[in-house]
Amino acid sequence: MVDTSLYAAFLVAGFALCVTPGPDMMFIVAMGGRGGPATGVLAALGVAFAMLVHTVAAMLGLSALFTTLPTLYHLLRWMGAAYLLYLAVKAFRDRAVPVESAGDVGPGRRRAFWQGAVTNLLNPKVILFNVAFLPQFVNPELGHVPGQFMILGVTMVVMGFAVDGSIGLLSGRLSALLRRSRRVSRGLNLFSGTVFAGLAVRLVVSSPK
Repeated sequence: MVDTSLYAAFLVAGFALCVTPGPDMMFIVAMGGRGGPATGVLAALGVAFAMLVHTVAAMLGLSALFTTLPTLYHLLRWMGAAYLLYLAVKAFRDRAVPVESAGDVGPGRRRAFWQGAVTNLLNPKVILFNVAFLPQFVNPELGHVPGQFMILGVTMVVMGFAVDGSIGLLSGRLSALLRRSRRVSRGLNLFSGTVFAGLAVRLVVSSPK
């Protein structure tokens, strides 16, 4: 269903993109730093889920709306920035409670999944990326274009989660050790808030292209 030579090139390009530090990776590091290994991995899983949604949208042609409706692009961009600022304020105000003694662990981890998903879904740059990147590796002559999109998208999701999940796990384990100190715990919260705020500013000042 896919062009093997194009797919091989896609694997190389996709892996290079996955291991290159970016907003999603920084977000996952911050989440792992706040909540520990499970939180970091679930944040990565949320990002992967959002990427799958983006793939389906690109396959259906919905993502192309952003190239014809700039207002929609900017609206989503500001919504994403506002959500990241909300997470930043929440991190800054969070009490420095060590991971081992933190309550409400289950809901907190579920929130990490949805926060990762929402943050990625509200980033229009990711949508435009899928519109520009995936079609380069689709061969219309083979037919089954939607199927090719899905294969490429799912491959990207799996590679991305393998990298991001590992990053979230490692950052979470390191933070779990450091959070034995209440002062260090507070410092990690400040770091996370700074990352979220920085990502919000980046999203606001970035151009569509």
